[in-house]
Amino acid sequence: MLRRSNPVLWGVLLFVAWNLVLLFFLLGRPPGGGGAGEGALDAEQLSRDVVKVAEEVEQELEVQKQLLQQIQQQQQRLWGRGKGQGQDRGQAAAPLLSPTLPPPRDTVLPVLVIGCDRPTIRRCLDKLLQHRPSKELYPIVVSQDCGHEETARVIASYGDRVLHLRQPDLSEPRVPPEHRKFQGYYRISRHYRWALNQVFRSLRYSAAVVVEDDLEVAPDFFEYFRGLLPVLRADPTLWCASAWNDNGKEAMVDTQRPQAIYRTDFFPGLGWMLLRATWEELEPGWPGAFWDDWMRSPSQRRDRSCVRPEVSRTITFGRKGVSNGQFFDQHLKFIKLNERFVPFSSLELSYLSKERYDVAWEARVYGAPALRVDELQHNDRMELGEVRVQYSSRDTFKAFAKALGVMDDLKSGVPRSGYRGVVTFMYRGRRVYLAPPRDWSGYDPSWS
Repeated sequence: MLRRSNPVLWGVLLFVAWNLVLLFFLLGRPPGGGGAGEGALDAEQLSRDVVKVAEEVEQELEVQKQLLQQIQQQQQRLWGRGKGQGQDRGQAAAPLLSPTLPPPRDTVLPVLVIGCDRPTIRRCLDKLLQHRPSKELYPIVVSQDCGHEETARVIASYGDRVLHLRQPDLSEPRVPPEHRKFQGYYRISRHYRWALNQVFRSLRYSAAVVVEDDLEVAPDFFEYFRGLLPVLRADPTLWCASAWNDNGKEAMVDTQRPQAIYRTDFFPGLGWMLLRATWEELEPGWPGAFWDDWMRSPSQRRDRSCVRPEVSRTITFGRKGVSNGQFFDQHLKFIKLNERFVPFSSLELSYLSKERYDVAWEARVYGAPALRVDELQHNDRMELGEVRVQYSSRDTFKAFAKALGVMDDLKSGVPRSGYRGVVTFMYRGRRVYLAPPRDWSGYDPSWS
């Protein structure tokens, strides 16, 4: 019996010894912030250092605890196997297998769910858990604001399948007098900042997917982002990947090409992935409110793009919210959710790199024959599978977009789903490029 206990005993001893060494090492480091030659440490800096050390110790202890649990589980399985094979009758014991280590943190892709006071978050979480291929590779972190207890009980009902965080600052945000009716937007922005700091600074993930509590995800939601993660890491001209197509109504997308992905200069949101380095860039200037429009400003975008799908990998079911259902009844509820699984992680996606994409994009858009809006509406020249409708001003863009059922609003001059000024969609079965002239020189922020 002593020999059988040895692997677990050694695991326990190693676990304890490692953590003693770790504690002595971390607590023995000199804290930063004290002036050279001074006899006393700055109290505020010392407090920050203690918190940092405690966080590091806690994270490492958790990893070691998981490792010990895996050793114990592995040994228990082997004991059971040995008993079934008659080891007590003198047969050789099965060799101890190496424990399975937790996956490296740079391969883990967490999903951050932003929640508040919607018990219907259950629909969001149910779909995430239904389609999640691995708890270890795709941890779900639910960050809840508002202190709404019914919603908290719903989240708690999922047990250890999700990590439930509660935003601690529930105070009324300070807002300018003229923004009192927008107080909800200030709370949301504050919550986003806190939640993203938890994911990237406390939990130390290298990338994350952000969804809100009123989104339902497609069957290949996780696969979509897994395939795009290396693309985002490799291309500095990209700063996010989104699951959302702003013009993704069923009649306006090619459902036969669910694998199609496009670059876009418009930040789509509604299920989006960013890297920790991007958050470290954004966090110091994070706005008090209207964070998504802030993201769409030229000073944040810095000529970078996102990628978005032909067919959305998320839909929203939240009609009620701080925007009072804006766009929902006319537009959002008609977005088509992809139903066909696409193995994105095994597809060749290097065509999305700016150098390759721009050459092919320009050739395709400006190689398409030009039609007028009325010709398109009358189904003229149906033999043409791809056509271009040209606009030359803000007013003509908005008029043509409205006539063709495209979202006509612009943010800092950028149209929804647009790339290099071009918005592409399906219209009565054929591909349309709503495009500026070929000598387009860039977005005009006054077009808003």
